[in-house]
Amino acid sequence: MVDLSIMTQWDMGKLFDYSVLPKDSTEKKIRQGCRDAIKYNAKAFCFSSSYWTSVVVEELKGSDLMIGAAIAFPFGQQSSAVKVFETEEAVRLGATVLDNCMNVGALKDKKYDAVLQEFKDYVKAASGVMTKMIIETCMLTKEEMVTACKLVAEAGIDWAKTSTGQYAGPSVQDVMLMVETLQGTKTKVKVAGVKAPRPQNAFAFFAAGAELIGTQGAAEILDAVEDLRKIGLCPAYTG
Repeated sequence: MVDLSIMTQWDMGKLFDYSVLPKDSTEKKIRQGCRDAIKYNAKAFCFSSSYWTSVVVEELKGSDLMIGAAIAFPFGQQSSAVKVFETEEAVRLGATVLDNCMNVGALKDKKYDAVLQEFKDYVKAASGVMTKMIIETCMLTKEEMVTACKLVAEAGIDWAKTSTGQYAGPSVQDVMLMVETLQGTKTKVKVAGVKAPRPQNAFAFFAAGAELIGTQGAAEILDAVEDLRKIGLCPAYTG
């Protein structure tokens, strides 16, 4: 559980992956997004492919931000071999954190062995780079969310991520279920895909047990920290 009471606004930057939406994917906006991510002390700058990875590497040089790239975005329907190639290429280009998309259809067909093997192939291809798996909660039943999270943890993936942002986002209850399922494992929960990521939403998800949020609204959220502390939605800073 994240303890916000010991974090300054600057510290909280590391709770966010700063992102730019695919529709805004011009080089100018990617570069500006990277600069904004540095300004707000984000954990990473993430984008929905590896196309801009070399640009992100250039912009983040000298900072401690992680370089994100997405795999099989947004449907996760590629073969495992294609996902492995995408993963290896992203790492070669300089990505230091990867967001992969689960094959939702395969999970719903109860092809659990195939899904698990694909997850393991992904971890191997990542060669030690931080890994995340997007399970797309809005497409899953509660039971399927539990199964997906257990497979993510069994494969040794670092983060279970709620959503791509292309469809409906997660509920607080979805996140609570993921956190509960992953208790006692090394896998943490990342929230993404929240529509209208207003500042107060973020702190509800942290209270539910999420430890990272991916959003284009990171600046808006962080700028609101002091005001939300005044009204008690974010714990007061105790140092």
